[in-house]
Amino acid sequence: MCGRYATTRNDPDLAELFDAVVITPGPGPSWNVAPTDPVPLVRMSRSRDARVLDTARWGLVPPWAADMRGAARMINARAERVASSPAFAASFDRRRCLIPADGWYEWVRDGSVRQPFYMTPADSSPLAFAGLWSPWGPEGVLTCTIITTVALGALATVHDRMPLVLPPGRWSSWLAGGGDPIEQLSPPSAEALAAIEIRAVRPDVGNVRNNGPELILPPPPRPVETTLF
Repeated sequence: MCGRYATTRNDPDLAELFDAVVITPGPGPSWNVAPTDPVPLVRMSRSRDARVLDTARWGLVPPWAADMRGAARMINARAERVASSPAFAASFDRRRCLIPADGWYEWVRDGSVRQPFYMTPADSSPLAFAGLWSPWGPEGVLTCTIITTVALGALATVHDRMPLVLPPGRWSSWLAGGGDPIEQLSPPSAEALAAIEIRAVRPDVGNVRNNGPELILPPPPRPVETTLF
């Protein structure tokens, strides 16, 4: 799954990157995005003639849901079931989005220690996660989810799932909706995956109250134990 990620570019930079028009100011940079946080996303306009940069609550809530209490459990949608899932199928057909990111976090347990890792392009280039959005309630609160797929290559040593990362050449077809689900949900190329760095980072990211660029830095070296004779 993808339960934490970083997205630190500002609205003007994202608008230029995705050739989109800002319609809702974003929440600002975050190095520790957590479930139900507001996040930037790129979707098609209502008339579907332009891309817009909008803000949504992370955790998709279907229009038929009685309330938003289940949002934290809907932050991810599995690629294998998204086209047929009652919660996600309608959005997969016509409410797709791109979710800008710099990288994402996963944890690996080593005995009693849970070591966080940060997956990010080695050249610091931006990522676009395949996502879905949906309005909820009388006020049309915008909510979203990140599609995940089976982790491949070295990423599988950290976690068995990964976000579905879309290269720029697939952005337009993804946002258009429809199409062959197998093709639309195909994983990134081996070349793209090889460009992802897997970096051990500081345990501070485990606390949602912590936020800042220091979270993506390598942890300080452990003290070396010495034995006195």
